[in-house]
Parts: sequence; structure tokens; C-alpha cells
Amino acid sequence: MDNIVRSGLLAVVAGAVVAVLAFVPFVAVSYRRRGRLTLGRALLWAAAAVYFWAIWTYTLIPLPDSEVYRCAGVNLHPFAFVDEVRSAVAVSGRYLTDPVVLQVALNVLLFAPLGFFLRVLGGRGILIAGLVGFATSGIIETTQLTGVWGIFPCAYRVFDVDDLLANTGGALLGSILAFVVPAQHRGVEKAPDAETPRPVTRRRRLLGLVCDVVGVWLVGVAVAVVVQAVLVLRGGDASSFSTDDVASLSGTVAAAGLWLGVVLATGRSIGDLATRVRFTNGVLPAWVARPLRFATGAGAYAILEALPTPWSLLALVLALVTAALLIVWPDGRGLTGWIGRRRLVDDRAGVVSPTVDRRARAR
Repeated sequence: MDNIVRSGLLAVVAGAVVAVLAFVPFVAVSYRRRGRLTLGRALLWAAAAVYFWAIWTYTLIPLPDSEVYRCAGVNLHPFAFVDEVRSAVAVSGRYLTDPVVLQVALNVLLFAPLGFFLRVLGGRGILIAGLVGFATSGIIETTQLTGVWGIFPCAYRVFDVDDLLANTGGALLGSILAFVVPAQHRGVEKAPDAETPRPVTRRRRLLGLVCDVVGVWLVGVAVAVVVQAVLVLRGGDASSFSTDDVASLSGTVAAAGLWLGVVLATGRSIGDLATRVRFTNGVLPAWVARPLRFATGAGAYAILEALPTPWSLLALVLALVTAALLIVWPDGRGLTGWIGRRRLVDDRAGVVSPTVDRRARAR
């Protein structure tokens, strides 16, 4: 039981890491392929990320202890499990709870989500589900047979051709069960209404803000790790680097610089671009409005947070003001919209002229 829990937790952690790394691109692709991002589809993709790692953690982990290592056997006879189930049930009299029956059922159920996700998220049919299930199971079984490709002297788990068949059957079953999901919610093809403008809501604006915060943090961490590694390799002491060291500062500058460049070039942050929103023309010229957009966003927040106390408290002030204005205005226009008298609109709505924008505000 401990191994099952440990494998599950490892899969959840690995899936969460992948979800965070892919968050901003995922949001951007969703708004361009489907015109929006629904909570249900986001949860499905997150579940798929966890499931991907669960396949490997449950089939390859735990790795054996070298001190008590024993070579496992091999079963190359297809459908040998039929006789095993028949014999086990004859002894125990339990058709559903016998360990042999459960093992076969679990091998089927383990790969059912694979076929389900391939159809719902990938738009692939039964044939592809079967082929992918067979190939994935084959890689897992071969990895076990070869002792993780030579790391161990021999197989530490039984190579069983019946597992290969059961896993493939599970993928086929999952693909069939995926028909319960309406056709319009399946696949990755571009939705017919993907280019239809949609209202800018608080939830959508919050999603854009999260994209900016996550993006700035990821870029900063990545650059900081690289800089710290370079400094260590050049003779530095890893223990001497803290959150206020050169590596951390390099990450902050790199992330803020990237966001500044995008805002100055497009007038929008990466979160705005991901969620397909833009500001209408306001009372400020572009050369003022664009730096202002940066100064009220995640890039400026990262810079303020890196300042020494008490200046770093300005980051908290910026966050609180942003949250308050998100509540005040339904479109979440924030400080940029308030100061420049600009509204947030869907970028698929076309260009709004200053005259039209002033009339809209007058209403």
C-alpha cells in the first residue's frame, strides 16, 4: 500500500510541475484553437499530465533494492491469464475480488484513461488508441525486461505478454467510453467559433494576471538557476547564494526585461496576449501608455519585490490595488485602464477608434 501511495504522490507532483511549466502556452493555445478556456478542459489536461506520469510510476517504481535483488520471470504465452483466473476462482470462489482477477482488471483499467484522453483531448480514434496503448505497454514491458535498459543485471519485474494484451484492451475500452463526451468537446481541431469575440470578464482577466505572474516567476527561476550553476562551476560556493544574490537578481532583471520588451512592442503583456485581450485607445499616447502598462503589471511587481525593505512593500501595495480594481471593474482593466481611461476588449473585436471609445465611455 505504501508503494501505491508513494507512486501516486510522485505522479501528482510530476504532473503538477508539467502543468505549471506548460500553463502559459496552454492558455494561449486554448484561446486560439477553441476561443476560450473552460475549467473542465483545463482539469482534463491536468489529469492527463498526472496520468502520464502515473503510468510510469505504477509500472516501474519502486526500483529494487540491490541487496535483495532477484531476477523475475517471463511469460511469452498469450492468454495464459485465462487459465490462471479459472484456477484461482475455482479455489477462492471469488469472481470479482480474487487477486488474480483484480490484477487483470487493473491492467485494463490502468490504460483506459489513455484511450479516453487520446479521443477527447487529441481527437484520435480507436485504431490510434490501440496502437498507442500497445506501443506504450511494449516500452514499459521491455524496460522491465531489460532491467531498465541495462541498469540492473536482469528483469526486476515479470515480462508478461498478457499485460501487453490487457493494457492494449484498456486503451481500446477507454477510447470507446470517450464517446460519452459530446463531439464538440472532443479533439484539438480549431473550433468554428474560435475567432468570435467574447466579453472580457473578471475571470478572464484574472487568468491573464495569473499567466503574467507564473510566466515572470518561471523565467526568473530558470535564469537564476542557470546563472547560479555557471557561478558554481566557475568556482563559487553554492551555499553562498541566497534569494538576494547575483543569480536571483539576474533572474528578476531577465524576466522584467522580457515583459518590458513585449509590452513596449505590443502594448500588451504576455498574459494579455495569451488571453487575447487588449486595451482600447485612451487619453494617453502610446509612448506613455505602454510604459504605464508595464509599470502596473507583473514585471514591475517582480522588480519592486526584489527591492530592499521597506521599498519592497510597494509590491504588496501594487498587488492589493490590482486586486481591488479587478473587483471594481467587470473587465478588470486595472491601474492602466483607470489612469489612461481605457477599457479592456477582446482582440478579435477589431480596432476601436478613439471617437467610438469616447462614446462608449459616455454611455
